[in-house]
Amino acid sequence: MKQQTVKQEYTFEGRGLHTGKFSHMTICPAPENFGIRFLREDVGVEIAATADKVSRTDRSTTISEGDVAVVTIEHVLSALTGLGVDNALIKIDNEEVPILDGSASYYVKSIAPDGLQQQEAERRYIEIDEEIEIKDEQTGSWVKITPADHMSYEVTVDFGSRVLGVQSATWDEATDYVKEIAPCRTFCFFHELEFLVSRGLVKGGDVENAIVIVEHPVTDEQIDNMCKLFNQPKLGVTPEGYLSNLVLQFPNECGRHKLLDLIGDLRLCGAYLKARVSAYKSGHRINSQAAAAVLNR
Repeated sequence: MKQQTVKQEYTFEGRGLHTGKFSHMTICPAPENFGIRFLREDVGVEIAATADKVSRTDRSTTISEGDVAVVTIEHVLSALTGLGVDNALIKIDNEEVPILDGSASYYVKSIAPDGLQQQEAERRYIEIDEEIEIKDEQTGSWVKITPADHMSYEVTVDFGSRVLGVQSATWDEATDYVKEIAPCRTFCFFHELEFLVSRGLVKGGDVENAIVIVEHPVTDEQIDNMCKLFNQPKLGVTPEGYLSNLVLQFPNECGRHKLLDLIGDLRLCGAYLKARVSAYKSGHRINSQAAAAVLNR
């Protein structure tokens, strides 16, 4: 298969989920063998989207060059990977990628209708000779990357949650990423919100860009306080256990979003993986560690 890039420039703007900072971001065509790179236009620093540049994985993935960072890169990397983009330059004028609606939907809806520009060079695939496994003994999470003739991803999500239960999701060459994976939004638990705010995170969060799961019984006062904290209108809780502003697009939307994240984080190995990826209770930290293990093998 030949390498591909986008046909034109695509610009997105909005607040970052964690910093709350407003940015403009433009996905641009790039030459063969360029890979995916971010350019912080405000300071003139370019950062390759590779695992050796990862500097933080606290609720999102951050890459850095010196003291210059780009935060929450996983959704746009996932979108470009799902669409089949090998080479792209992503220009951004602040430190965090816009969260948009918390999914990869905006990217694919803009790029997919135009198709991609085929290039002359052959696509670079990463193949491995033996299984790579990364484990976190404390959390029980793991990521396995197994030699295979074709690419496939599978993730299982288990938070011990009565609302979510155990969810699984898969992606391979036969799966329509645009319809099945890209629309799935990020999520968090209601009881986590105060903690996340105390850590200086979710400054750009609201109920329009995240699914909020209400795992434990809460009072009207608690919900009102949360709504005030995020400057949101008063909400209730659905019988299924979610804040009442949204309807799930898939019964396992949260599991599919974890798959979306995994696809984006593993793009940090620098190219397309020709392997079988399976993950259990994965997150940005272990995903990035797995990408680094591939990159450094």
